[in-house]
Amino acid sequence: MDTTRFERLLAPHHDAALAFARCLCRSRADGDDLFQIALVRALDHLDGLRDETAFKSWLYRIIVTSHHNSVRRSFWRRLVPFSDHEPPASADDAIDEALGGAQRAARALSTLPAAQREAIILFEIEGWTVEQIASVQSCSVSAVKSRLARGRERLRHVYLHRLGGEALAALPAPEGSV
Repeated sequence: MDTTRFERLLAPHHDAALAFARCLCRSRADGDDLFQIALVRALDHLDGLRDETAFKSWLYRIIVTSHHNSVRRSFWRRLVPFSDHEPPASADDAIDEALGGAQRAARALSTLPAAQREAIILFEIEGWTVEQIASVQSCSVSAVKSRLARGRERLRHVYLHRLGGEALAALPAPEGSV
């Protein structure tokens, strides 16, 4: 294992990749776990990376794949509930009011399906192009555009109906192009 090479390639992207992993997950701890899993996988497969200039998209692809795997596992865990108790709807409203803007945004992002959340974070926060996202998500450009549009619409719905329309102006307009 070439850990020196890995450290050199990872250093300029570490903080952004960690933030990306945290944004994908529903909690900071889950994001940290996802990032660690992705780093171990990346280190294990570093010999397969021939073009070092492609390291960033290669690493993000590993993070996305690791995230998909964890989502798939959590889906099956939800089929067997741990308890019959569900918090009342008003508990979510009380939590939303107590959260700050960044926390409300993170909570709203957590309501999106994984593919939409990934696309929104990569496009809106990381500044990636639709073509780069399509490459990382292994899908077509039109699929990414659809994920972005649907994700934005769902975020608008969350802000309107759960957060009383606060910060709705910060979301891109639906008629705007991707």
